[in-house]
Amino acid sequence: MNSATARLTDRPRLTVLRAGWMFDGISTALLPDPVVVLDGTRILSVGQQIEPPDGADVVDLGTATLLPGLIDTHVHLGFDASWDPVGHLAARSDEEVQAAMREAGRAALRGGVTTVRDLGDRNYLSLPLRGEPDLPSIVAAGPPITTRGGHCDFLGGTAGPGEAGVRAAVHEHADRGADVIKIMASGGTLTPGTHQEAAQFTAGELRAAVEEAHSLGLPITAHVHATQAIIDAVAAGVDGMEHVSFWSADGVDEPGELIELIARRGIVIGATVGQAPVPGATPPPEVLKRLPFIIANTRRLHQAGAPIVAGTDAGIAPVKPPDVLRHALPQLTQLGMTPAQALRAVTSVAAVVCRLGQRKGRIAAGYDADMLVVDGDPLVDPDAIHRIRAVYRNGRAVNQSAR
Repeated sequence: MNSATARLTDRPRLTVLRAGWMFDGISTALLPDPVVVLDGTRILSVGQQIEPPDGADVVDLGTATLLPGLIDTHVHLGFDASWDPVGHLAARSDEEVQAAMREAGRAALRGGVTTVRDLGDRNYLSLPLRGEPDLPSIVAAGPPITTRGGHCDFLGGTAGPGEAGVRAAVHEHADRGADVIKIMASGGTLTPGTHQEAAQFTAGELRAAVEEAHSLGLPITAHVHATQAIIDAVAAGVDGMEHVSFWSADGVDEPGELIELIARRGIVIGATVGQAPVPGATPPPEVLKRLPFIIANTRRLHQAGAPIVAGTDAGIAPVKPPDVLRHALPQLTQLGMTPAQALRAVTSVAAVVCRLGQRKGRIAAGYDADMLVVDGDPLVDPDAIHRIRAVYRNGRAVNQSAR
């Protein structure tokens, strides 16, 4: 037997998924009677009301709905979704942190999140987890680049002073194999001594970071709350911005022409949406009073045509468990999206943002066999997304026993 015959003989059997309905990642409505043929880790073909290939293993999902696996563009696998994620992280060794990150990844996967973009780990611990078969696909930033004493400096991404220090930090991330650069352009709530209304880098330093990242072929997204940080990040030419709250010392600033400028430049907005119900959990007062204005400004960004994805910040609090992304869909519709647009924001649009648009975020021939199966129609019934029947990662059903 020659090698070609051996390869043909050893080829795994095809798997066929039959369901009642399908959201393919790009359509505005569900498609009836889908038949999806899986060849190992990839989708071989997609059709409607067709006969499965001879000899294939057929999985009949009845009236369930097939969707692409969900994609969260902003998670922190290293944080444990407790009331003190920073303290718990500090108390763990790197080995313990990685073990917890694996568990968080498995929890996300069981909840239908088949791809995550980790925008802040400690000491590059997320990078070795990429490619592990029982975890979601991971797009990794490593520790976010920040200033000395700045937001999340305890993660290990402190840059040296000035533009040279920022360029060196970007180079280090590229050398370590990061997929994306995350830079803390303003302060944040997790780090005492920093302030959301204050910019952390100068306009020149942000420009240097963007130039260096792009010269190395890497996208760059900026954590921005402060209006000045947003102004500087837009001028620097970042690819994306996280939060974008226009936070001031006593409220929320009026964005003015920044809305149209952000939309015109196509800068991706990572909206901090998604909150799992936790009894007794309410946003801090300083967030609660600003929230209506933040939502209104994000609605304006959507209306202006800015690309918006769901960056949940999973891991930073009990209301942000690893699989919180499903809870983001109602908030996306509150921003003015249709239900179909909201689903695209967490599938095909998110895949493009993660630079995976050629193989994730859609149910189509040639794409990775990452899928979520739910009971009901998520376009008309928001709770349907939580009625998980099955999750497929690289063509294999995910064990749901821990749910």
